[in-house]
Amino acid sequence: MALSPGPNLMYLASRAICQGHRAGFSSLAGVCTGMLAYVIATTLGLSAIFQAVPVAYDIVRMLGAGYLVWLAIKAFRSPSNALATSALAPEAFAVLFRRGLLTCLLNPKLVLTYGALLPQFVDVGQGSVLWQTLQLGLLQVAAAAGAHSCVILGASRIAAIVRGAPGFARLQSYVLGFALLAIAARLGLERRPAS
Repeated sequence: MALSPGPNLMYLASRAICQGHRAGFSSLAGVCTGMLAYVIATTLGLSAIFQAVPVAYDIVRMLGAGYLVWLAIKAFRSPSNALATSALAPEAFAVLFRRGLLTCLLNPKLVLTYGALLPQFVDVGQGSVLWQTLQLGLLQVAAAAGAHSCVILGASRIAAIVRGAPGFARLQSYVLGFALLAIAARLGLERRPAS
């Protein structure tokens, strides 16, 4: 599950390719914070709200797609020179963290996935359902962090190998922009999971 391609994984890989592993890990910190927020929200019943009020799910989903399109436009407009061979300009940890957090939080499918998956592993005979759900969610976030870290390291390594190629800096902007547009399209066009 942690390695299945989705908005978070694609976003992190594109950040690592375009700005290196530090940017990838800064973004991962935001993504994991978003996952933790959704684990807590799922534990407290947000997935039930999304099931009961489908328009809430759709609003969050469309906001997420819009946010990713805005990030893609910014990537396409980045002022990198076509002859440059260096990486895109580094961004502050806070900026990358915030973008990772928003990318995760504006993907409501995650809370529905947690809402459908985690209860299957809860045993009411083993104590507090709330505590068990929280523990399972934290375990999934840890697994995702580990898997995403491997993707970040691999993507940044590949980028380091080809970084000296002519026009790579401009290519980075296009890779990031098209990756963000693909994620936005997937998020915007996906159907709400069945109840």
